[in-house]
Formats: sequence, C-alpha cells, structure tokens
Amino acid sequence: MAAHRSGPLKQQNKAHKGGRHRGRGSAQRDGKGRLALKVLSRKVRKELSRVDQRHRASQLRKQKKEAVLAEKRQLGSKDGPPHQVLVVPLHDRISLPEAFRLLQDKDTGTVHLNEWGSTHSFVLLCPRLKHRWYFTSARPGDLHAVLDMAKVADTILFLLDPLEGWDSTGDYCLSCLFAQGLPTYTLAVQGISDLPPRKQIDARKKLNKAVEKRFPDDKLLLLDTQQEAQMLLRQLANQKQRHLAFRDRRAYMFAHAADFVPSEENNLVGTLKISGYIRGQTLNVNSLLHIIGQGDFQMKQIDAPIDPFLLNPRVVKSQDSGAAMEICAVDTVVDMEEDLKVLMKADPERQESLQTEVIPDPMEREQTWPTEEELNEANDCLKESSKVVKKVPKGTSSYQAEWILDEDGESGGEDEYDDTEHEDFIEEESQNESSEKEEEEECETMTIGESVHDDLYDENVDEEAEEKMLEKYKQERLQEMFPDEVDTPRDVAARIRFQKYRGLKSFRTSPWDPKENLPQDYARIFQFQNFTNTRKRIFKEIEEKEVEGAEVGWYVTLHVSEVPVSVVEYFKRGAPLIVFSLLPHEQKMSVLNMVVSRHPGNTEPVKAKEELIFHCGFRRFRASPLFSQHTAADKHKFQRFLTADVALVATVYGPITFPPASVLLFKQNSNGMHSLIATGHLLSVDPDRMVIKRVVLSGHPFKIFTKMAVVRYMFFNREDVLWFKPVELRTKWGRRGHIKEPLGTHGHMKCSFDGKLKSQDTVLMNLYKRVFPKWTYDPYVPEPVPWMKSEISSTVPEVDME
Repeated sequence: MAAHRSGPLKQQNKAHKGGRHRGRGSAQRDGKGRLALKVLSRKVRKELSRVDQRHRASQLRKQKKEAVLAEKRQLGSKDGPPHQVLVVPLHDRISLPEAFRLLQDKDTGTVHLNEWGSTHSFVLLCPRLKHRWYFTSARPGDLHAVLDMAKVADTILFLLDPLEGWDSTGDYCLSCLFAQGLPTYTLAVQGISDLPPRKQIDARKKLNKAVEKRFPDDKLLLLDTQQEAQMLLRQLANQKQRHLAFRDRRAYMFAHAADFVPSEENNLVGTLKISGYIRGQTLNVNSLLHIIGQGDFQMKQIDAPIDPFLLNPRVVKSQDSGAAMEICAVDTVVDMEEDLKVLMKADPERQESLQTEVIPDPMEREQTWPTEEELNEANDCLKESSKVVKKVPKGTSSYQAEWILDEDGESGGEDEYDDTEHEDFIEEESQNESSEKEEEEECETMTIGESVHDDLYDENVDEEAEEKMLEKYKQERLQEMFPDEVDTPRDVAARIRFQKYRGLKSFRTSPWDPKENLPQDYARIFQFQNFTNTRKRIFKEIEEKEVEGAEVGWYVTLHVSEVPVSVVEYFKRGAPLIVFSLLPHEQKMSVLNMVVSRHPGNTEPVKAKEELIFHCGFRRFRASPLFSQHTAADKHKFQRFLTADVALVATVYGPITFPPASVLLFKQNSNGMHSLIATGHLLSVDPDRMVIKRVVLSGHPFKIFTKMAVVRYMFFNREDVLWFKPVELRTKWGRRGHIKEPLGTHGHMKCSFDGKLKSQDTVLMNLYKRVFPKWTYDPYVPEPVPWMKSEISSTVPEVDME
C-alpha cells in the first residue's frame, strides 16, 4: 500500500513565536552558559524607605530655604557688597531727580553722593534696616550704558508713568533688557498722586492691565511720598534674587572710583586703579580682566583699602546741625596710602597670557614631493595645452606647420591679443566716462518742490542710502521667490565661474570632510578637542576648587596694567566702568555659533556678511556674521538674508565664551543710532560646523520625448555641459535625472529623467561649496547717537493703554 504524500495545497501553520516572554529553558540555551547579573539588594542599592525619602526631601527643602535666606542677608549687609539698584525711567515725563530726592531721606540713613564721571549715583546706608544700597542710573538715551549696567545690577527699578506706563523709547529699552536677561526687578509708578482722586483708581486699573502683558503677576508700588519710598526700600531689601548664569561663574565689579597713573616711558599707556566691590566669585590676581567695550587686560596687584561705605561708621557730630543724616561728596581719588593693604601680587609664571591668536607658520603645511607619474602627467598636460590648431593646406607636415604664420602676424599669441583688446576697451571706457563727466559739468540739475515742506523733507533724505535699501529689498524678494537661483554667466565659462562648487547626491547624507580646504584665518584660531567636556570641567572647578584672592563683598583696588589713556577719557564722558574676570581660554579667538531670531520691531532686510554689533554675554564687539539653518545635521545650508519666520545660526570669529550667554544683534543706521534686529543665545564654539552655500542653475526644456528631453539655457558651450555631466538634475515638479550628452556647441544637452517631463517645468542643478566668515572682529564699538522718540516710534509701536 502506497504511503500518502501531501500535495501542494497542504496547510502550513506558522510556528509559535514567544516574543519577549521566553521560557527559562530557551533563555539558558540562548545564553550558552553565560550567567545573568545578580540583582542587588535594597541595602546595597541604597534604596530608601518612604519615611526616609520624605525626611530627605524635607532636608533638601530646608537647605534651599537657608541658602536663599543667607543670600538675602549677605546682599547689602555689612559683610557683603551694597545692594546695587539700577533706576530706569520708561517715559519722558518721569523725573529721575525727584525719585532720587525721595530715596535720599534724612530719616532713612546716611547718603554719600558720587559724581565720578557723569553717572549720577549715591550710596544709601540704613542702620535701622541693616542694609546699604547703591543707586545708579545711566545717561538719558544711552542704550549700551543701560545694558551694561543691567549686567551687574542686583535689582532694576523701573519707573512708570501713571497714564501711559511707558512710551516707545521705554518699550524699546524693555525689549533689549528682556532679550539680554533680567535680574530681580521692581515696578514703581511716579506721579499718580498728581491726578484727581476720581481718576486715580481708573488710571491704576488701566496701568495694571497694560503692565500684565510684559510683567504678569507683578505688583505696582508708588513713589510719590517719603513713606512710599520707605516701603519701596523694604521691598527691595526682602526680594528674592534672580540669577544671571553668565555672571554667577565669574567675578565682576562696578567701579566706584578710578585713577590713571601714566607710565614713565609712554604717557599714552599706564596703570588704571579701579576701586569697587567684588561680586559673583573670588577674584584671583593672575586671571585676566575684561573691561566692557575696551578689551582684555592683565592685573599687577590687588589692594584692600578701608571700606568708605561702612554700615555703622563713626559719626562726628557737626556743630551747626543735629540731624541724623549726613550728605557728603566722595572724591574719586582719596589719599589712603596709610591704610592700604596689598592682598596679592601677580606671579609672572602663573599669570594668564594675553595671546588671542595663533601665529601661523607657513612651513607647517603638508608638503608632499610629487612622484614620477605625476611629473609625467604634468608634462603631458603642458604639451597638450601648448598645441595650437591652425588651418593648413592638405599634405602639410607638422614641421612645416610650425613655420606657417597666423593671419594676425608672427607674434599672434592669444594672450597678447586679449591684453590689447582689454586695454582698448579700458581706453574707450575712460573716454566715455570723461565725456559723461564733461556733460555733467556743463549741465545742472535742479529739483523743484511743490512746497517748502517738501523741500525740507527732501534735504534730509539720503538718496544713495535709499537706492541701496531698495536694492536690498529687491534681492530679498528674489531670494524668497527663487531661492538660491543664479543666472549662468555668458562672458565667463561656467566651469571657471563655479570651479569651487561641487555636486552632492544628497545634501543630508553625502560625506564632507570638515578639515578640507580651510582658509588661512583658521590657522590663527584655537579649537577644543571636546568643547563640552572642557566647559564641564571648568565649571566643576569653579564650584569645587577654592581660589585664592579677593573674596565676594570686599572693597578692593585693582591695578590694571597697560591700559590706554583713551579708556579713561571714554569713561570720564559718562560711560560706566564695568569689569569682568575671564575664565580659562576666554581671551583666545575661535568661531562662535549663535542662535538668533529676528526682532519683530525691525523689518529692514539684513544681508549676510554685513557688519553688526554684538552683545554676547558680558562682551560687546563688531563682526560680520554668516547666517545658516539651525538643524541637527552635519551640514547647514547658508542663508543670504536674516529671515523673520525661523531661527538661524550666526557664525562669526570672536573670543571664546562659555555658554550660557545671551546674544543681542544691533545694526548701526545712517543717522548713527543702533537698532535691535535680532536676539538669541550662544550655541557653541565650534570651527568644524560646516556652512554650505548652495547655487541653483536653471534650464528650460526645449524638446520633450517621454522621459528624454533637450534642455537649453543652463549652459552656453559644449565644454561646460561635459564638465557638469556627473551632477544630478532635478525639476521644480519633483523629477530627477542626469545629463546624457551635449548637443551642438551652444550648450544644449540631452537629459534623461525618471518620469515624463512637463513643458512648463524647470530643470535645476544644485551646486555646493563651504563658506567661512570674514575676519572683521573689532572689540571697539562706536558710541551710538542718543535715542530720539521720533526715530524709535517708526519701528516700535506705541503702547495702547485703553
């Protein structure tokens, strides 16, 4: 009897898949004798019970509360630095002298006026509250001074108008301060008592409603009487302090007094003695100092004079008055040599160097001697390039052809012909220009206005600036409509014009070596092997390592060496003198990458490589940035304009700064004012971040045969078609293809695509090259023209209080 055989239609059941829930036997078989890790017990893993977890959480809360209270008690106390308050009026109707008069109360404490430079400030000592304040204010209309003083202020006191709150200038100032980072702040209203009693309640309601947009959940205090000033001082003393990350890890100082001692060799350079209170971190004499707006310097020594603003001084009673308050003027230079104590002197071996750049050695480049094969190839190329094609009679030998002259004569070289033609063209052009100048001299142009008002308006208009701005608007519009598209030049071969560009199969995945074809400026900068690890190590040393030097809260005098006399003159004109200590490597130059977003108050087009003013952390400098997309890939597409809809990355050469740090971008207008164009933060210090510029060449289909097409107007000669033949093509409607062969000598080419081409489609070719920023770093920023309400109101909208 024959055995049954299953046919082709026999049912085949799937094998059972256990998935993750395997049995013990299968796990042992797959393990092949390997043993699993033993589970640690609760005691070894240090797991806490619920009672211990609650106890630990309560201990952590208690420690945080104690730290906050200790910080409050130290700030403004006898052992800590004075509580520095920056007073910022946000409206033209605010009276700053009246506010200072109310705060200088004879019943509150002792007042010391300080008129060093032109910054109006005073120190208020209040033994009853066991607190001392240092009130400062910037020059009216000086935006950079306000931003610099806000970097070191413990509290900012905003003074508001009872009817409008703030005007356009105040709104512009608030935008800059919010972008930079606000410390602790307080809102006070001045002049509400001058309104009729019926209107005071309505004014406060409207003001609270308007303030909620920028300051939610913040109370408004009044500043019209002495009692309200005392309540304001109590509020300032008891507020919880907000921290700015970039200053908490560095020592910084706001100068109370300064003295310049010129050197014996050169009167233009000398030693600057800066007196003030140390804040932030302990200051070591061997570290470097950065004077905001002036550059980096070294210190000679640190002195410890007597604190001129003691909380409980020995009061000498005057004969003519029995008042408890004394108002005295503090001179900038006080002769206290008897009481001076030298804390530290700089050690030349341990002192940080001022070297900012690497001195490049041209002999350190890679040098390889060419091989024999390369030399033979070079000789063959020279022989081929030296061959000249001539029209000769039939049967002429190569030796006879050498003696046949060209039609132009015996010298007849192509280079000489081009040079003479070029010289003739220059002579003709110069003759045309001279004739045009003579015609312009003979004729005069006059503009006849319709009215006197129009004439006055036209006198203030800069026609050249208007033409440049119009051209920028056109370029930005073309970039939006046709991104990265460029017309192929007809006077220069495309293979020469785009010889630095290359084609990529995929912009995202194609390889690109970051060390390839670097510019000469990259030999001058410093680069970290691992920037993130270096930053973590330095920050950890700040928290754990004890540094010798001037402690926080001490009143010291810093001897800064090799300071130009122009620095002192600049600060005597009214700018605040602010000093920051530098972390290791922060004086060295590298490539900074910053994430920035366009400020909504400015709509003018900003082109790449245009000079801008940067506020990066505690630094201020000028540079010309590149803009690129903010992506997570290894290559980032170059952007020709700073767009308003997305965040971009600005890349510049600049001194190393460890993030976090805020970034503000300003642009200097033709009238001298600085307008805010973008805000953001520091991303990284990375020279290997590749910014790739894309160029798109476009052509049009001339004849279409299903998947084949003849394309023209992309190139204009046969050699260019052969040169760019390996590069992939694409169309605006999503087709992809490549060049098959050139047709004729006028740039027509046969192309093959992955689908049928439409007649209205456009054929595109993407070419890429890496771009680098320009070395235009300048630490000296020119003084801006003070704010004018008429100028700012054109870009910043007024606040609607209704």
